Amino acid sequence: MTVETAHLLKPAKAIVDSVLAEVELACSRFRPDSEVMQLARTGANNTSISPTLALLIDGALEAARDSDGDVDPLLGGELANLGYDRDFARLPSITAKGVSITQGPLRPILWPLIQLNGTKLTLPAGTALDLGATAKAMAADLAAARVAEELDTAALVSLGGDIATAGNAKEPWQVLVRDTDADPWQQVSLHSGFAMATSSTRKRRWSHRGLAMHHILDPAFGLPAHRVHSSITVAASTCLQANTYTTAGIVRGAKALQWLESMNLPARLVGLDGTVQGTSRWPAPARKPGSVSENG
Repeated sequence: MTVETAHLLKPAKAIVDSVLAEVELACSRFRPDSEVMQLARTGANNTSISPTLALLIDGALEAARDSDGDVDPLLGGELANLGYDRDFARLPSITAKGVSITQGPLRPILWPLIQLNGTKLTLPAGTALDLGATAKAMAADLAAARVAEELDTAALVSLGGDIATAGNAKEPWQVLVRDTDADPWQQVSLHSGFAMATSSTRKRRWSHRGLAMHHILDPAFGLPAHRVHSSITVAASTCLQANTYTTAGIVRGAKALQWLESMNLPARLVGLDGTVQGTSRWPAPARKPGSVSENG
């Protein structure tokens, strides 16, 4: 923020707040008046939905396709059954190491049966949407784009680990990559027009019936993914894409590094023991910030 642009901070925040309010009203699982919760009660059979929810569902389906189903928008029922049925701040915390369960009976994969035609939606019977893996990232993309367009300025919007940029910044944005205060950190340059996301298995953890839970589920079982990484960070063209690959990487566990390398993505993976690995396009740690850009 420079002296020349300081006056834009207040209107920029107002734009971001407006986007977040629209997204929350469309898809929050913790507001009884949200569209997603209304659909959970009534189902959807060629049901009219708002353009905002239609856009968010379209993005969630894109993520499901791009991740071969590792990011599944129909995990709302499973998350509620695991105790994540209220705002995270109200969930019981893990008071001991606890025991995790990551496998069980295979669940049916039904997201390919979602039908979205404009603002008409049909969901498989008995399913519930959860757009948590994609909606926040899309909100960052939408907010950054609106700020840049309406205020004619370069913009960076960060929403709890989901970072989107828009406009033409004179210099690359400087981003500190670190999940928790105890984790190894790295400063990188993020070029304008690119995005970055981090998915974590250390945050959003809670206790349910004596078991340790985290919020990234393996769609094959509808249970928390086996913890191989404490966090994965990816840079991509949009925050939606970046978050898709970080979430899917957590689900893929030991196969994540090879998969992200095969996708030619800049990615940084932190193991549970703090060991850091990166794909070939992720900048090596150096005294000067590494650069994350289209050409790596």
